Amino acid sequence: MRLIFVFPLLLILAACSSADAPPPLEGASIGGAFTLVNQNGETVSESDFAGKYRIMYFGYSYCPDVCPVDLQKLTQGFALFEKAYPERAAKIQPIFVTIDPERDTPEVMKDYVTAFHPRLVGLTGSEEQIVETARKFAVFRAKREEEGFTGYLMDHSRNTYLFDADGKPLALLPVDKNDDGSPSTPEQIAAVIEKWGPAEDAL
Repeated sequence: MRLIFVFPLLLILAACSSADAPPPLEGASIGGAFTLVNQNGETVSESDFAGKYRIMYFGYSYCPDVCPVDLQKLTQGFALFEKAYPERAAKIQPIFVTIDPERDTPEVMKDYVTAFHPRLVGLTGSEEQIVETARKFAVFRAKREEEGFTGYLMDHSRNTYLFDADGKPLALLPVDKNDDGSPSTPEQIAAVIEKWGPAEDAL
């Protein structure tokens, strides 16, 4: 479904471009080394993304509602930023990490991520690898089985991180709500990426 956005992106980005304060997550103990498998079945680690800013969202493909809505809004926001600043956007790698490796095989991940954005990378791995990665990135995950429900659901946190080119956390992207509790928009996500993402002089 194609969405029509009412407010001009550049006006929104300009209003949020002042970066006098330090990044909100500066110094936070979030992130670190990991070894996982991408949607093509290739082993990857954090060093494969060295030199690129990273957007990281944790969820799962069998999620019935939250994850697809979050990912749609996130990738729409990234696409808006990409259209306005293609050279800056090329320095950012969007990444989707599953918290359900039992079902999210590389093949499943490949079908899933390509539905959202051509540059979105999907990462999976063993249960042990996902547990360790989720711990390092401060992501909550828990399997939930309900009576009368076939299969299981995964409860998980929805923090969406923006990291710098060295893998240090910069800011949270508002895929769900803004700080005041109002629903966020793709334009607001794009504005946060513009504010804390790679600067023009870093290209």
